[in-house]
Amino acid sequence: MELYHRPLVRPKCGYTGTDCPKPFWEQYGVYVMVGGGLMVVLLIVTVVLFVYAVRIRKEEEEQQRLLWQIPSTKLRKPPTSRELQQESKRSLQSGPSTITGDSRLTQSSFGDYEIHFLENDAVLTKTYPAVGLTEDDKSIFPQMRKWDHDNVNRFIGLSIDGSEYIAIWRMCSRGTLQELISKGSLWVDPFFMLCIMRDIAEVSRFIKALRSRKPKGTRFLQNSIIDCHGRLSSNCCLVTDSWQVKISDYGTDSLRENDRLKKRRLLWLAPEHLRSPETSVKKSKEGDIYSFAIIASEVVTRKAAWNLSERKERVDELLYMLKKGGPAPPRPDLNVDGEINVAVLHLIRDCWNEKPADRPNCETLCNMLKTMMPDNKANLMDHMFNMLEDYTTTLELDVEERTKQLQEEKKKADVLLGKMLPRQVADRLKLGQAVEPESFDSVTVFFSDVVKFTQLAAKCTPFQVVNLLNDLYNGFDSIIEDHSAYKVESIGDGYLCVSGLPVRNGSAHIKEIAELSLSFMKFVDEFRVVALPRERVQLRIGLNSASHIHMSKEAHDLLVNGYHADYETQSRGEGKGVMETFWLIGRRAASSTRFPSEERVKQKTEEHSEQLKDDPNISAELNTAQKTPPSTPGSVSSNTMYKEYLRSTIEVS
Repeated sequence: MELYHRPLVRPKCGYTGTDCPKPFWEQYGVYVMVGGGLMVVLLIVTVVLFVYAVRIRKEEEEQQRLLWQIPSTKLRKPPTSRELQQESKRSLQSGPSTITGDSRLTQSSFGDYEIHFLENDAVLTKTYPAVGLTEDDKSIFPQMRKWDHDNVNRFIGLSIDGSEYIAIWRMCSRGTLQELISKGSLWVDPFFMLCIMRDIAEVSRFIKALRSRKPKGTRFLQNSIIDCHGRLSSNCCLVTDSWQVKISDYGTDSLRENDRLKKRRLLWLAPEHLRSPETSVKKSKEGDIYSFAIIASEVVTRKAAWNLSERKERVDELLYMLKKGGPAPPRPDLNVDGEINVAVLHLIRDCWNEKPADRPNCETLCNMLKTMMPDNKANLMDHMFNMLEDYTTTLELDVEERTKQLQEEKKKADVLLGKMLPRQVADRLKLGQAVEPESFDSVTVFFSDVVKFTQLAAKCTPFQVVNLLNDLYNGFDSIIEDHSAYKVESIGDGYLCVSGLPVRNGSAHIKEIAELSLSFMKFVDEFRVVALPRERVQLRIGLNSASHIHMSKEAHDLLVNGYHADYETQSRGEGKGVMETFWLIGRRAASSTRFPSEERVKQKTEEHSEQLKDDPNISAELNTAQKTPPSTPGSVSSNTMYKEYLRSTIEVS
């Protein structure tokens, strides 16, 4: 059956045959060519960019791989104290200083490490002999730069362009653990000890984890060739400001091949490595555990390793005994001052076991230290804060108590100072003010002594004499407090005080002294000597309110040619009879050559003779003295001050 198609309404090429459709390439060929060209260009650009990115990345990786190589010219030594002072003076004149860094880093080294500045940052450096580095050696240093652990000191780089190789490590401002222990700067309690030991032990776990796992918060490499430290000692344990221990000097086996240890440093090596002829190369995990035990003994005893200053063996002898071994090989003493968990000491002894196989591994060591840590203390900083809080509270109580003691002692000092000096003078001296001398127009001086004190003292022991005077003068002092008088001094049985100074009281000073004298006499009447109940104490008192200077005849004869003196009277001196006394008035004028007041001398003599006629003994002595003046060389005694003689026990001068 044939099929027939309906004819098109309009032919393909039109009715004239000129509207036929164009071929594809004729119609879209330009577009295809343009699109293809763009795709080729885009592909070329993509390839170029990819190649460039790969090249840049390789260059960056190469740069990162070579970052461990640090030119020695970038390292500079810290400024000395003198340079800091000079720079400080210049900075005050010209502006900010160009020297940066911690000003405490003026010291040049921490143990084997020297301090340098790298781009204004303080770093620690250690020098090694220059050796040829292999590609394997060079491959480990970029890996070491990436290690990140709380207890591993960061490796910054190595300078190999000089005559010696210089390893560069991050700065730990407190220095090495060995220096802190030797200087006595390490104050530790049991928790502090455990924290330090835990920090050191964690490094062994860290090195083991480099091959196996990636703990949280750290970056580990999967193919590291480092499996132990090999030179672990307290000298490579660095301490930060927060008292965190960081292990340094790791991964430098190739640098240490020609760097022989000093004999003293061999004391940290395990005995099996000491016996090996290649001690600078041989290392093991068990050897690190042994070295950890030696460091732990330093921490718990707070003494240098092996405490060589107190041991009878020398270093050579110790090394020989360690190499020899035996059933009881030498080990550091564990004499601990204070409290410590006994399990810690047992753990240390297990770690330095002579047989490496019997020593605990790093996992066991860390777990045992963790079980010994108190549950309520998370880390060392929390412990430090708690200690500071307790110390602050204790300090506040101590300050309060010491302040009270200071106030009490100050009161005692003020009382003592008030007894030694007038209160007004003492107050000015306490304020730091100068005390200017003053002149007082009128005062009354009081002097007293105990009658026949020598005979009374002869009957007592020295302590009884001291108690006698102490009781007597305590009573006198309490009486003075009720009067306007000032005690000047007391010497032996003599007691001197004055009224009218330093506080002026007009003319009332004589009245105050008179009342004081009567109070003294009343007190003495009631006073009894404890050691001699039958003995009575008698007091002799002298008062003077005059402005004259009293002197003897002998003194007058020596001064008569240059001074003016007035005849006072004839008075009876105890043991010397009747004596002539004079008042010193002043200096004699240059033109005056005669002794004045002859009539006054006679008048005074007659007046005083009339006063003494009532006493037959005095009258007889007076008549004798008028005929024969006393020839004893005169020195003024307290008796020459007496102006009249009274039958009572008071004499007024």
